Amino acid sequence: MIADHHTGMTRIGELLIDSEYGAVSDKNEIAGVGHRVVHGGETFQDPTLIDDAVIDAIEANAFLAPLHNPANLTGIAVARSIFQQAPQVAVFDTAFHQTIPMRAYLYAIPFDLYTQHKVRRYGFHGTSHAYVAEQAAHYLGLEPAALNVITIHIGNGVSMAAVQHGKCIDTSMGMTPLAGLMMGTRSGDVDPALPFFLTRHLGLTIEESQDLLNTRSGLKGICGTNDMREILASRDQGDEHAQIALDLYTYRIKKYLGAYWAALGRLDAVVFTAGIGENAPYVRSGCCAGLEDLGLAIDEERNCERRVGLRDISAGSSRVRVLVVPTNEAFRIAQETSRIIGSRLNRAL
Repeated sequence: MIADHHTGMTRIGELLIDSEYGAVSDKNEIAGVGHRVVHGGETFQDPTLIDDAVIDAIEANAFLAPLHNPANLTGIAVARSIFQQAPQVAVFDTAFHQTIPMRAYLYAIPFDLYTQHKVRRYGFHGTSHAYVAEQAAHYLGLEPAALNVITIHIGNGVSMAAVQHGKCIDTSMGMTPLAGLMMGTRSGDVDPALPFFLTRHLGLTIEESQDLLNTRSGLKGICGTNDMREILASRDQGDEHAQIALDLYTYRIKKYLGAYWAALGRLDAVVFTAGIGENAPYVRSGCCAGLEDLGLAIDEERNCERRVGLRDISAGSSRVRVLVVPTNEAFRIAQETSRIIGSRLNRAL
């Protein structure tokens, strides 16, 4: 039983030097520790070497992610105490989206809610979107700055990003991860007046409405489960609600795909990633259906092949490439941690 963060991190340290499974002979060989931090607000646009000022800034942004940033800070504190010799790096889930222009991140509400309270679109899954966009560029033989791509991260949480010349210019999640696309248990975009309706007509409290939209909606709300494997099996057996859920799910992704295509102006590739995006051919097919006249078509034989690794599922006639790129957020965090530590050492020299 792992009782708390300190116990867990201590156990990790022990496993790292374990004679049978360990990767190092002494924990002091650890050159750095990378941390995924969910919310950097407007403070952080890049991975950052952690010091006391950075910790204070992460804490100051905790009101934007009250369920995540405090836990992230606990992990940082414990890692700093166990791996005292190793520099620590924070890699922010929101950082990749900080290049989004104001026209895309502002909400049409009183402006002082932004200036005084930082109410705006932030976006999430940034580490994943950045990684797969870069991998797609390498696969296509392009510099990231030359590629216009739409990345579609489909796991239990679902988000999309429009990436123009290597920079994110729009993303589907908002101030919180609830906004945007239909997800496993989250509703995604709804009429903003819905919570008022739930309060006035059903007597739900604010907390109950929040719970309904975050944990009892999405796929689960429509067909009773958020497990895509179960939903696809139920659909094959003629379950009407499973079909409705899949139709909603893929249609909304397709709508965002069209919107981001218009925002980019030129589209080189569409990338599917994460658990469902990498492993559910039916979902990929549904998201791209009917786009052939716009220059995007899937080869269904390629789409249905059971393969691992990066693969191209475009039809020969498709002007826009359609790729499946496995995400690897842990590797991306390790890359960024190494880069930041290397920059620090170079400055010291």
